[in-house]
Amino acid sequence: MPTNQPTNQPTNQPTRPTPKKKPQVTATPERRRELLDTAAEVFAAQGYNATTVRKIADAAGMLAGSLYYHFDSKESMLDEILSAFLNELWQGYDTVLAAGLGPRETIEALVTESFREIDRHRAAVAIYQKESRALSTQPRFHYLSDSQQKFEKAWLGTLERGVAAKVFRADLDIRLTYRFVRDTVWVAASWYRPGGQHSPEEIARQYLSMVLDGIAVRT
Repeated sequence: MPTNQPTNQPTNQPTRPTPKKKPQVTATPERRRELLDTAAEVFAAQGYNATTVRKIADAAGMLAGSLYYHFDSKESMLDEILSAFLNELWQGYDTVLAAGLGPRETIEALVTESFREIDRHRAAVAIYQKESRALSTQPRFHYLSDSQQKFEKAWLGTLERGVAAKVFRADLDIRLTYRFVRDTVWVAASWYRPGGQHSPEEIARQYLSMVLDGIAVRT
């Protein structure tokens, strides 16, 4: 479109100021941990799909918009909750598996470490049990499938080693035994409450006594 102004003459248009970025609000590590703990309790109680950012914010005593200053989505919060739990779990498990213990002692140490993790991350364990199968189909949560495979390999390998060493009964169905031990340990997240009458170590001791030695009086 033609204009009345020569093309070689400056337009003298004012330069538009560069918009300032909104400052990022960062919570202290303690506050961030509190928010994630609150979110974990809500996810565990209501389920991931039924939980909204508003519900988490209400439980944390803040506005939903304020929560977005710290986390970009509920998916990010869930990712941090589950990855923190699994990273800590595997730190403990890897230490046990590298210790060169016998099969029975390895089972005892893995069970004890599992109850300690339930004590530290009860809500995360509950979420993992309910949601991991559906979540693991999403690329962001594919590590849940990897962790499950690693978990299964560790437990099955220890049980097989025990049978081969004649520490465990030769007639055991290894996979059925693994499923029984796995499920009866982790279901404790549904009833266990930190600070209760028994420590996680005491619960593990009682559990191991029943699993490894049975409940009937021997004659």
